[in-house]
Amino acid sequence: MNPRGAALLGAACLGRHFTTGLRHPKLVEAVEHCLQDQVPRDVSYQIVDSGSEMHYDVHIHAIAGSDLILLSFENATALAQAEQMRRDFVANVSHELRTPLTGLIGFIETLRGPAREDAKARERFLGIMASEAERMNRLVAGLLSLSRVEADGRLRPTTRLDLRRVLQSVLANLDPLARENRVDLQYTPPEAPLWITGDSDQLLQVFTNLVENAVKYGGADQRVEISVQNLPHDPVLRGPAIAVTVRDHGPGIDPIHLPRLTERFYRADSHRSRELGGSGLGLAIVKHILNRHRGRLRVASEPGQGAVFTVVLPPAQVPESDKN
Repeated sequence: MNPRGAALLGAACLGRHFTTGLRHPKLVEAVEHCLQDQVPRDVSYQIVDSGSEMHYDVHIHAIAGSDLILLSFENATALAQAEQMRRDFVANVSHELRTPLTGLIGFIETLRGPAREDAKARERFLGIMASEAERMNRLVAGLLSLSRVEADGRLRPTTRLDLRRVLQSVLANLDPLARENRVDLQYTPPEAPLWITGDSDQLLQVFTNLVENAVKYGGADQRVEISVQNLPHDPVLRGPAIAVTVRDHGPGIDPIHLPRLTERFYRADSHRSRELGGSGLGLAIVKHILNRHRGRLRVASEPGQGAVFTVVLPPAQVPESDKN
């Protein structure tokens, strides 16, 4: 065994029967058959290592002119995880589209049949159909946006910008929504510029998503607070950082949901999210954008205590002309 083989199977099995180290039934069976007929075989198996599932592809070949066989272990965990993610993604998209499509088909059949001459029912059904079509449109737009963000994920932004302008644009754009929901947006912009290196359109998307969520999920007759803080040192970024916090005073989120909030299509409250027009992609897009900007998203919440979303970004280097 080479060192990696010893690390996988354990050096103690050297000199002992092969079943001491190869305990998976399919693998043992393939080795026994190869010893008998010298025919190469491939076997895949899974083990749990330190709480994580590991996938291995094993290639078994007989060594010509001897009674020995060679086993090569290939770690296929990343490929297996990617394939599982692809299956989950297709299943989620199919599920998200099936519900509004089923509703549209049902209403169309009703309008063609029993409600053909019922003007009142027709008007009501057309309103629901428009809502379901808009829901599908938001989903497709979210998927396209996520695809673009992932495509740009490895391209670091190069534009130096003042984050205050991004935040002011977000608040101006969302002021009508806040008024409609009777929510008070509270934000005092810092006097000094917040220089970062970033993509203004993508950062606008990040803070629009967070503030819009706070307005919608925080509830009516509440307030949403946006604050900015310069951090001398952030342990994750390993240096100075700019932290932008969006805080609402709504029903909050059960801590059990917090680790999964940025997964695609994950919703802490599926029914309420769909009612408010959520696609389940917003925070996934936020995560990918922040990864591109070498930033982080932190979430803290408890039921009944509101939710706090904090975006942490590395600052841009300040030119000497701005220091004077």
